[in-house]
Amino acid sequence: MSITPAVKAILANYESDNPGVKANLARILMQGRLGGTGKLIILPVDQGFEHGPARSFAVNPPAYDPHYHFQIAIDAGLSAYAAPLGMIEAGAGTFAGQIPTILKCNSSNSWATGANQAITGGVDDALRLGCSAIGFTIYPGSDDCFDMMEEIKELSAQAKSVGIATVLWSYPRGGALPKSGELALDVGAYAAHMAALLGAHIIKVKLPSDHIEQKDAQKAYEGTDWSNQSDRVAHVVKSCFNGRRIVVFSGGAAKGEDAVFQDARDIRDGGGNGSIIGRNTFQRSREDALAMLDRLVRIYKGEE
Repeated sequence: MSITPAVKAILANYESDNPGVKANLARILMQGRLGGTGKLIILPVDQGFEHGPARSFAVNPPAYDPHYHFQIAIDAGLSAYAAPLGMIEAGAGTFAGQIPTILKCNSSNSWATGANQAITGGVDDALRLGCSAIGFTIYPGSDDCFDMMEEIKELSAQAKSVGIATVLWSYPRGGALPKSGELALDVGAYAAHMAALLGAHIIKVKLPSDHIEQKDAQKAYEGTDWSNQSDRVAHVVKSCFNGRRIVVFSGGAAKGEDAVFQDARDIRDGGGNGSIIGRNTFQRSREDALAMLDRLVRIYKGEE
C-alpha cells in the first residue's frame, strides 16, 4: 500500500509519535473508499451503553447483532469501526484484519445523574483485539472532568507506548455549563482544543451552533457572521492546532437524510476530516444505511 501525499501530510503533523502510532493512523486514513483522501467516515456503536439496547436497536432488529455493524462498516467501505469491549470481542475473530477497530474504553448509561463514565476497556484489550486506536470520552465542564482527563492521560500514554492511536470524544456538559450552552460555538471550540492539548490524535466533537455562551469569550467572536455551519466547522478545526489534528464530527440524534448530507458538505467545506456517524445509519435498514453511506462517501470525495 502506497501512502498518498494527503495522508503523509497529516501524519507529518504528529511529530512526537512513534512508527506504530503513525502506522495505525495510516491504517485508518488509507482504509475503504475514502482511503488516501484525508477524509474519514467512522461507524461508532456505543449507544447500547449510553441509551440502552431497545432505544438503540429495536427500530432495526438486525442491529442487535455485533456482526451486523462490522459488516456494514466493511461493505460501505468505511474508515473504521468503534465500539465497546464486548461488541468488538463478539466479532474480532470473524472480521480480523478487514477493518480498523477503535476500542471505546469508557462508557456511561442513561440512569446516571453525574456527567462521568466508567473505564470499561484498556490498552491490553486493544492490543489483544488488534485495534488501531482506543477511544475515550471526556465531559469538559463536568465536576468530574479532571478525573476523566487524568484517566485519558494515563491510558493515552500507555497506548502510545505500544503504537496505538487515541481518539477522544470531547462533549461539554455538566458543572456550571447550562444545557443551552453545550452546543455553543465557543464551548465546542474550547472542548476540541482541550482534546488536542490532552494529546488526542483524532478529535470527535459535535457540530456547533452559532450561539456564544461564555461572556468572557463574546468579544473574541464579535464582528464575524457565524450563521454558516461550514464557517463554524472551520473555527473548530482551527482551534485544533490550526488544523494539525484530525477532527471528525458526530452525527448526533437520528435526523432526516437531507440534514445528514448537508452536515457532511459543511464539514467538508469547513476543512473537517469527516463524520463519525452511528444512529443515523444503523437505525435504518441495511439497504437504506448503505445507500446513505454511499452518498456520504461521494460528498466527501467532492463528487456532489
